[in-house]
Amino acid sequence: MSDTLKPYTMITDFVTGKEIPNIGAEENRQAVAHFLVEEKEYLKEDLDLDIDIEMMVAGEAYRSQIDLMVSIDRGATRFMAIKCAAGSLGSREREILAGARLFDENYQIPISVVSDGKTAIVLDTVSGKKIGEGLEAIPSKKEAIERLKSIELIPFPKERLERERLIFRAYDNQNVNVQRNV
Repeated sequence: MSDTLKPYTMITDFVTGKEIPNIGAEENRQAVAHFLVEEKEYLKEDLDLDIDIEMMVAGEAYRSQIDLMVSIDRGATRFMAIKCAAGSLGSREREILAGARLFDENYQIPISVVSDGKTAIVLDTVSGKKIGEGLEAIPSKKEAIERLKSIELIPFPKERLERERLIFRAYDNQNVNVQRNV
């Protein structure tokens, strides 16, 4: 059996301008990034790609990444965590909810989104409830700033952390065709 990886093409990342492998849902992420900047008035500087997330799960260190994170006030407050999927969006809702709940021990990222670049499911992270569907349901930068004025940023309940970590790992382990594995 060969150790050679499947060949892939390179594309220029919209946010960073760097050449990156075009694997998995990368084209979908590029479409979402374009949409956020061109339609929702975020700055490229508001978007962070492949954000590392680390946690202890069942006594072992687990490392992964969140595809796209949207910040307000130059990274001081993370507002939205986005999972870019190539397939069924519904099957990835629980993964991004867990990631957004676990990312920062001080507070849950308020909005979770799963998108294929053509449509989206928008979720309230704390309640887990769907609050919108379609790309237009993604909050604009102006809407994000207003929402942050009226919501309380709260941490995920400590007694539910281990279960949520297990859920995140279970879904995340299914992501085999991703840049971090190249």
